[in-house]
Amino acid sequence: MFTGIIEELGEIVAIETLPDAARYTVRGPVVTEDAVHGASIAVNGVCLTVVDETGSAELKGGQFTADVMAESLVRSSLGDLRPGDRVNLERPMVANGRFGGHIVQGHVDGTGTVLGRTPAEHWELVRISLPAGLARYVVEKGSITVDGISLTVSALTDGAEPDFTVSLIPGTLAQTTLGFKQPGARVNLEVDVIAKYTEKLLGRAAAVTETAEPVLETEATR
Repeated sequence: MFTGIIEELGEIVAIETLPDAARYTVRGPVVTEDAVHGASIAVNGVCLTVVDETGSAELKGGQFTADVMAESLVRSSLGDLRPGDRVNLERPMVANGRFGGHIVQGHVDGTGTVLGRTPAEHWELVRISLPAGLARYVVEKGSITVDGISLTVSALTDGAEPDFTVSLIPGTLAQTTLGFKQPGARVNLEVDVIAKYTEKLLGRAAAVTETAEPVLETEATR
């Protein structure tokens, strides 16, 4: 599990195309400090598993390799990446760590498109399109993950083509991909998993109530 606090901007070193998958080599000196074969690292919000074909217990050279299956390539923007592109990197939160952001699984729900950027003196507003199927999970002042970054929704537009706006502080602009992604760029979106669980549980409870057989009134139940 992640919290959406980016540890470093990494770089795509190489991409190998495989049948129904791809193998990415990523440079990230910080996130590979304690990474081993089988470890998880979020790349632009997608949880990937480190693979080391050499069989060594520890990674060397500040790089790691991960296999990306077709499902992840289709559902996320990882398929848009090319060698030399910068990416947001985060290791999973340790059990005794603090939640700097919010609960992030690294399971991308869909992608949005940067629609516009409005600079201000001390921050910048970025407006992003939102797939209609995900709009019900997003609320103003709630949390959303954009390219692996935990952000607060500062404005929300509902309707046939929903979108949302986030306010980025200088640190986020300098240390993540949202500092340089321009209108037209695709970004990975992960909505709050608590909202999805709540919807399913409430829907199931309602279905049970609707299908429940009526209780026959007897002397014992009066």
